[in-house]
Amino acid sequence: MTNPHKLETEFWKKLSSDKTVMIGLAGMDEAHQRPMTGLIEGEKGPIWFFTSRDTDLAEGLTVPKRAIMSFVAKDHDLFASVHGILQFDDDRAMIDHFWNAYVNAWFDKGKDDPDLALLRFDPDRGEIWENVNSLIAGAKMLFGVDPREEFEDKVAEVNLS
Repeated sequence: MTNPHKLETEFWKKLSSDKTVMIGLAGMDEAHQRPMTGLIEGEKGPIWFFTSRDTDLAEGLTVPKRAIMSFVAKDHDLFASVHGILQFDDDRAMIDHFWNAYVNAWFDKGKDDPDLALLRFDPDRGEIWENVNSLIAGAKMLFGVDPREEFEDKVAEVNLS
């Protein structure tokens, strides 16, 4: 039986440590998802991203918009497709909180760089997949076991809001 709570908990845990996602605006044919470093406050979202105001992603955010984020854990044992709202949120307290040497390297004028933008992604729903070991599934197939049974409780649609 699928345990959505377990998969959601594992998603937030992995995202907090792995941080790299692909994110883009939903429904825009000319837009592409791009790799970004997601920063999380607490055990769940929102998810914050530093970017430049002149990127396609930032320029497409004239108002808060639907976005989609894809995540693959570093060890490839968890995958997620997450939907939500992406918007500018240049909260100085959050900029100060998440600021680090890596972000500083991208902005010549530091936290006061006029090109600096902080984006806030508020996830509302997603689908999470737990990857089962394909080697074990392959071995079970050799002995006549249906590998689909291994996957039945490894995927869940979750409400993330």
